[in-house]
Amino acid sequence: MEAYLDNAATTRAFDSVKDIMIETLSMDYGNPSSKHLKGMEAERYIRDAKDIISKRLKVEPKEIIFTSGGTESNNMALIGTALANKRRGNHIITTGIEHSSVHNPLIFLEENGFQITYVPVDSYGKVITEELLSAVKEDTILVSIMYVNNEIGSVQNISEISKKVKAKNPNVILHVDAIQAFGKYNIYPKREGIDLLSVSGHKIHGPKGSGFLYIKDKIKIKPILYGGGQEKGMRSGTENVPAIAGLGQAVKEIYENHEDKIKNLYSIKKTFIEEVSQIEGVTINGAGDKLEDSAPHIVSASFEGIRSEVLLHALEEKGIYVSSGSACSSNHPALSGTLKAIGVRDDLLDATIRFSFSVNTNMKEIGYTVDMLKELLPVLRRFRRH
Repeated sequence: MEAYLDNAATTRAFDSVKDIMIETLSMDYGNPSSKHLKGMEAERYIRDAKDIISKRLKVEPKEIIFTSGGTESNNMALIGTALANKRRGNHIITTGIEHSSVHNPLIFLEENGFQITYVPVDSYGKVITEELLSAVKEDTILVSIMYVNNEIGSVQNISEISKKVKAKNPNVILHVDAIQAFGKYNIYPKREGIDLLSVSGHKIHGPKGSGFLYIKDKIKIKPILYGGGQEKGMRSGTENVPAIAGLGQAVKEIYENHEDKIKNLYSIKKTFIEEVSQIEGVTINGAGDKLEDSAPHIVSASFEGIRSEVLLHALEEKGIYVSSGSACSSNHPALSGTLKAIGVRDDLLDATIRFSFSVNTNMKEIGYTVDMLKELLPVLRRFRRH
């Protein structure tokens, strides 16, 4: 049997996504900048995808910029906004549990004269609001906070954060990395006070290399790519029509019967946590007091006395695929800053596995994984002692 439980790393594309991509590759393959019929056919896919996404977010199509994925969206949001607003200030606020595609651009900005403040989180991975507000200054231009943490699934109250931050400094621009949240939550940027929103396609059963950045109208932001002026000059380069069409289709399908999908994900998560928690030496990280306090698709579990990489490969031999950290970072991730930030014991930092589910996950996979953990853990612990 096979159990794919690494859906926070990537998801299997919907069949409908594959079909529309093949259509754009084999039939409607024109350059969307071309003025002839083939070009106009290709441009229609881009326009349709923008309509699907903008209606889902309740924003204007012109506020959606297509990118190559979450990393580019985050880089554009952070670097582009910082450069466009540096005359107003050079202070940026973030947290200690952001994805590397936020953390590393901020290091770049810090090296180029910007001041970065990292606010702490509590043991559940929630931003300590008082610390955040005390960090907001007159020269603060940008706050960047992820909606759902990619390692432990903690969820931030973005509406509350935005309201309080903007009450202290109305000029602050709020960027939200929603790469693990979009498709799991109904997100409405204007209602929640979000100025910039990053999304990636392959987390919602769309194609890899697809994504978008929502940029609220009138927000000052500079492009980080220059060329032919596509995407209203914000993202030059010939548009990746197959990826954009696939992304639009994925957004459409992931939100069909959405409430039932999320209810099923929470049921799977509840069963998994209940079963795994009964195994000796297992700790669940950052789950919160209630199941709904964290995202429906991510479980972080630490296994005392067993290195995460060892357990990962032992599970792989049984056909179970999981992650020992953020799969987006590298093939050799360092010890998790997120786990350190929430106070996970030092001896468990390198003993933690992320299990992540999708609409394709079923209870048979969960049962099989729990059975294999019960079988493997005692063996691995005995082997380690010898």
